[in-house]
Amino acid sequence: MVEAPAPADLSAAAQVSALPLQVDLLQLPPEVPAPGAPALRGVLDRLFAHWLSLPDTAALLASLVHKAKASGGAAAAMLPSMMLQGGAAVPPLSPRSPRLSRRPSSLGAGPPNRSASPLRPPAARPAKEVIPQFYFQDGRPPPYEVKKQCISTVDQLFAGHSNGLRAPEFRMVTRELCKLPTFFTTVLFDKIDKESTGFVTRDAFIDFWVNSNLMSMDSATQVFTILKQQNRNYLTKEDFKPILKDLLDNHPGLEFLKSTPEFQERYAETVVYRIFYSLNRIGSGHLTLRELKRGNLLSALRHADDEEDINKVLRYFSYEHFYVIYCKFWELDTDHDFFIDKENLIKYGNHALTYRIVDRIFSEVPRKFTSKVEGKMGYEDFVHFILSEEDKSSAPSQEYWFKCIDLDGNGILTHIELQFFFEEQLHRMECMAQEPVLFEDILCQLIDMIGPENDSYLTLKDFRRCKLSGHFFNILFNLNKFMAFEARDPFLIRQMREEPSLTDWDRFARREYVRLAMEEDGEDASNASGDVWDESLESPF
Repeated sequence: MVEAPAPADLSAAAQVSALPLQVDLLQLPPEVPAPGAPALRGVLDRLFAHWLSLPDTAALLASLVHKAKASGGAAAAMLPSMMLQGGAAVPPLSPRSPRLSRRPSSLGAGPPNRSASPLRPPAARPAKEVIPQFYFQDGRPPPYEVKKQCISTVDQLFAGHSNGLRAPEFRMVTRELCKLPTFFTTVLFDKIDKESTGFVTRDAFIDFWVNSNLMSMDSATQVFTILKQQNRNYLTKEDFKPILKDLLDNHPGLEFLKSTPEFQERYAETVVYRIFYSLNRIGSGHLTLRELKRGNLLSALRHADDEEDINKVLRYFSYEHFYVIYCKFWELDTDHDFFIDKENLIKYGNHALTYRIVDRIFSEVPRKFTSKVEGKMGYEDFVHFILSEEDKSSAPSQEYWFKCIDLDGNGILTHIELQFFFEEQLHRMECMAQEPVLFEDILCQLIDMIGPENDSYLTLKDFRRCKLSGHFFNILFNLNKFMAFEARDPFLIRQMREEPSLTDWDRFARREYVRLAMEEDGEDASNASGDVWDESLESPF
């Protein structure tokens, strides 16, 4: 026998029963007739009345009524939805589709997951975000169509060569398929032909170039991967020897050097030294992929491959530039032991440099010498010096001379340090009967020339923003260039305006090569005339 609910409970039940039944919340399947039919309406009314007579229902309704009274009358309108969705005794709503599960949720479960509720339409559910793969250890795989086209080109190039291609035949693959300079043929061929069979087969090339995803890498990464040794993440000077040997053997502009192998070797060394001078700024001797990408070596390699006149490739590969560097070193190396000391270097540029700056160079402050002989500068050290001396506007040169002037190595140049180096310049000007210039006046000129952030000192960052850094350093320790700058040679000014793309080093190398060539032609002419004169003297006898 079911006990009758208390009056308060009855009033609560009466209030709920008086509310209209929200039939849409039942979510009936399509096969159940609409609730508006009289027969179904009667059944629903009886079920609802029975549910109201249950003790648990009376207790639930009483608690809901008390909560509604405590929170105000506005909460009464929310009773039906709260009653149907809250509490463990409330039956679950039936799903709209018969294909969805109708199993009620377990008792005592937490609040329903609205995002996973089957009552929400599919469009309202948040889509699962799929993050595509962005890191590939061996490089991003090429698209299917690109890979298919590459394999088709490989089949055409290897057609009729069942045993594979030899090195001369492989040059077409290097240039047309790999889009690399032809003088990469030897190093690429040896990289694939690991067993030194003398042939590269189709399958071996596809495995190296296509399956390893090398074809989809950028040009810098391709060059870096081909040149570097296994298990290394950097390039050394030795790694560039194979491509330079191939260049010397096959470039038409260097064919004349084949008769002098010793100068072939010196040319290759000079090219490598120039590359590391420009790219390997920290001077470690290990060229990283990042440094390779930041430099202009790739464009210079392509230019050298396309241009028959090697002297037009001003970056790194010009033979005239090598000729100037080597001859200037040979002039200073009077005993020809391939080393120069302080007394030799002080003669550079017709005694243009001060003793104080030469002392700083030989103290190995700007760069450690590679000669391994104390107090001696080797050929590689001289290459770094002459490139820094003749183009003081380049970033490597600015770092070179900044370290020389920075006596205490604290990263800033103070007025005292500037005065220390200018004192010798002032003394030399007095010896040459030049009108002396007070350091205070020069200091104002130097500050105005650089425009530092703080007038009390200068940093390397200040020189990076200035195009007159070369004149700044010349004022301090190169008297000849300082006087030339003060004279404002109109010929040099016009030359700079006509060819703005040329660097100071390019202009210097051009002038020096013409001078050296004229001197050599004059010597040849005098020797030839001497030979003729001797023959004429000896002919009567």
